[in-house]
Amino acid sequence: SDKDLMQLVSETVTLYDSMKDREIGPDVVREKFGVTPDKVVEVQALAGDSVDNIPGVPGIGVKTGALLINEYGSLEELLARAGEIKQPKRRQNLIEFAGQARLSHRLVVLDRHVPVETGLEQFAVRKPDPEKLIGFLKALEFNSLTSRIARELGVNTSPVKALEVETDGWTKPEPAGSGDEDKRESTDIAAIPVDPDAYETVTRQDDLSRWIDEAFAAGVVSVDTETDSLDAMKARLVGISLATAPGRACYIPLQHRASDGLALDGPAIEQIPIDDALEKLKPLLEAPGVLKIAQNMKYDHHIFRRNGIDVGPFDDTMLLSYALDSGLGGHGMDELSKRHLHHAPIPFKQIAGTGKSAKTFDLVPVPDATRYAGEDADVTLRLWHVLKPRLAREQRASVYETLERPLVTVLAQMEAEGILVDRAGLARLSGDFALAAEALEKKAHELAGEKFNPGSPKQLGEVLFGKMGLDGGRKTATGAWSTDSKVLEDLARNGVELAQTV
Repeated sequence: SDKDLMQLVSETVTLYDSMKDREIGPDVVREKFGVTPDKVVEVQALAGDSVDNIPGVPGIGVKTGALLINEYGSLEELLARAGEIKQPKRRQNLIEFAGQARLSHRLVVLDRHVPVETGLEQFAVRKPDPEKLIGFLKALEFNSLTSRIARELGVNTSPVKALEVETDGWTKPEPAGSGDEDKRESTDIAAIPVDPDAYETVTRQDDLSRWIDEAFAAGVVSVDTETDSLDAMKARLVGISLATAPGRACYIPLQHRASDGLALDGPAIEQIPIDDALEKLKPLLEAPGVLKIAQNMKYDHHIFRRNGIDVGPFDDTMLLSYALDSGLGGHGMDELSKRHLHHAPIPFKQIAGTGKSAKTFDLVPVPDATRYAGEDADVTLRLWHVLKPRLAREQRASVYETLERPLVTVLAQMEAEGILVDRAGLARLSGDFALAAEALEKKAHELAGEKFNPGSPKQLGEVLFGKMGLDGGRKTATGAWSTDSKVLEDLARNGVELAQTV
């Protein structure tokens, strides 16, 4: 709620606080300002407001202002009798800044006589016109809000054109190029509703062939494996999900079980024999002309390799996110989906249970598995559409293409084959590194003029931007100075020796 509007509250006018979902009447105003609503502007004129550039009177806040107005009745009466104030500093400020107090009063008083040409009935709450609302939001480039509203209204934003919005005193800049188109495409993709009930369960080989043909035609397919363990070296492949377009996904059950035991008299689960399915999928998963998309491809790479498939070429949305937004938070699929798509995926525990009742994925009923696994593939493909165009636009392509992505197969091979460790050699290297680190830390202390822990982002930030007062600092949500790699690299390029040393 806007405190400046509280001066309008009366016995017949209330203010609605949408954040706390409550009505603000005279009693609430009196609790906040210490005066009745008609005296709010008097207190504001004394206390001022730096946010709104209201100067007020130095040394007087809301509490003191309320005491003075309650004692003297009005601002003018207070200023006229300022000489009676017992506190010397307060008396001096009221006399010296009387003109400033009167100016502040004029600034905070709202004009109640503005002509209103629209009838009161036009202000009633009405259901929004989806096309007009989405068109308006698109015109203002409120991308995240457009996506959220579209999902709530069940509207596909793709065919909706941005409205022509008249502006006074501002001219929209020319588009910067493909980057703007990428942003619009990302918004449209995020706005397509995620419907887990729309995903297909593939239990027949001819249906699997149809999906494989569709993936070849698309040239891009999102792939996700479902297994019975987080240990990729031991996990048994239970099923595979594919997505060929946002909202278009399927799940291929391979080794689901009806119960945790022999269950010889239990119902048979309809699924394609795993060897037959993998034989059909292998040409697609290894096809050089089809890009495979995964979230944490290293895990899936292990699973496919152990089943005789060398999957590639591929993109990894987890690594794309890391290359673009390494310091913004986690890079798991659920968190990325909430951050970029404003959608919370189905939690694993919702279908597999928790604690003693938890079961492995092979025991999850196939309909539930389809909703969960299909959504994983669908969301991963959507994230790829959002993240991949940013690589070139934000000059992160080299990091991803030459470092992050190639390491997936390298690390996977290392984990699968194991490495020979020269323990004595590593011990020598550790000693060398410790000496080198100690020398660098000593140099950092000399450059800073004090001892501090260079490994502490908080202490390093205080030295660089607090003590040294360097430009380019920005604070995180916690209020601490950011010292991520980009900040330090920028300072190092600008010749800051401490940043170069760290």
